[in-house]
Amino acid sequence: MRRKKLALAAGFCLAFLLGTLLNLLCVPGFDHHQQQLQNGVTPVPLIAASRQGKGSSQDLLKQLQERYKEVIRYREHQAPVSATVRLLLRPLERRLMDLAQRSSENVHKPENSKSSIPDLSPVSPLSSKIDVSLRPPLLSCQDITNGSNVRYLGSGYTKAVYKLVLNDTVSVALKSVDFGGHDIQNCVQLYRNLEDCYRLASFKIVKEMILLQRLQHPNILQLYGYCYQDSNDISDTLTTITELGSPLEMIQLLQSSWEDRFRICLSLVRLLHYLAHSPLGSITLLDFRPRQFVIVDGELKVTDLDDASMDGTSCSSNADCFMEFPARNFTLQCSVEGKCQNMNEKRNLYNAYRFFFTYLLPHSAPSSLRPLLDSIVNATGELRWGIDETLAQFEKILYMYKNGLYLPNITHAPMAGYEYKQVADISIAEEDYRCWPSYHHNGCLLSVFNINEAIKICESHSQCQAFVWTNQTTWTGRQLVFFKAGSRNLVPDIDKITYLKLTS
Repeated sequence: MRRKKLALAAGFCLAFLLGTLLNLLCVPGFDHHQQQLQNGVTPVPLIAASRQGKGSSQDLLKQLQERYKEVIRYREHQAPVSATVRLLLRPLERRLMDLAQRSSENVHKPENSKSSIPDLSPVSPLSSKIDVSLRPPLLSCQDITNGSNVRYLGSGYTKAVYKLVLNDTVSVALKSVDFGGHDIQNCVQLYRNLEDCYRLASFKIVKEMILLQRLQHPNILQLYGYCYQDSNDISDTLTTITELGSPLEMIQLLQSSWEDRFRICLSLVRLLHYLAHSPLGSITLLDFRPRQFVIVDGELKVTDLDDASMDGTSCSSNADCFMEFPARNFTLQCSVEGKCQNMNEKRNLYNAYRFFFTYLLPHSAPSSLRPLLDSIVNATGELRWGIDETLAQFEKILYMYKNGLYLPNITHAPMAGYEYKQVADISIAEEDYRCWPSYHHNGCLLSVFNINEAIKICESHSQCQAFVWTNQTTWTGRQLVFFKAGSRNLVPDIDKITYLKLTS
């Protein structure tokens, strides 16, 4: 049985690796040459322009103007915010405010402050600084200066990410343009101007900062503040201060419990439902890959929004509404208004299917829930459902799982002549055996809805001779139970109950 389960787990991992490789090799999303032209630069001085030649200067200036217009468009897109959507300060945010130890008058004083609330009047695209804070920042340059234990975490095409510890207690993430990244390097090779290449690349961070403020949702990373400061002989380089998450490791997720994997998928679906109905309209994540997400307290959160888009696709016929993916293609309807119907929503949903649902949803799920999970996988893989129906089905499964409606409606009847003796305030030291999937690497720790489910699991495991009812619960409120291979090492343990298997 153990070898069979290990082989099954290895098979899942191999399938995931092969599928991910195919997706990454065939993904149609990003042309690096196009990103060269779009991503890379900031304001271009006239001295550099004369050295490069008129053509290069005009091309760079055009890119700056287009990127600037995009930033302003996202900044000025006004939408009413209802009282129900308005976010209250979360506990961590209140803690960050306490850690800052400065009065609100000092934080938001416009004099000599590089993180002051902006004047929303248009500014020149060649300005060295664009200040687009839509609400008072919790953290600023002073907090970065006072922080400690700065550690490099990683980088992508444009940005580098660092970890910073505030007052030795709270960790945050710092994002800034990566001077050694492909974006800057390709631009500098083309235009020979580091400062202006930085300016263009920094517009992507500005856009992301705007979106992190406008799109308020539990599954979107929180923006705590930002800082303009001089760096690398460049004035007013921008650093954003955000919530810190853990990288999404798909191989580890495949080895985790189905309950945790379902939570990741549910977080994603709730996020995509919000993006489809956001205050800015329907938003698509153009660079939709697992590396664009992080885990915060077990919840999935999107961290990169610089490649998000609220633009719809114009069309004159259905043929213009063509979506191409590695495994298959789709043609959507062209509306009478000349827009492809739900293209942003459908693109997000199919990417969720191919990167997440197909790997994380069905495997090791409760048997009675598998038909519902298979329906979700099949319907999203065919794009027969929209995000509203997909979310409704996820919430239905969550309700059934939390309330034990997936279990057979029977009370426990002793099987194979076994009965159980209950011993309060007692646990069992060691005497563990491994099962999969488990919340404990060296033991068999599973979640159950009630005592009947725990007994059923114990009787299905040949090694199980007892189980310990802990005082811990999962995110769904289900009880964590340790299944044991013996009961020789009984030890006192308050608030735990041990069930010993007896032979009649």
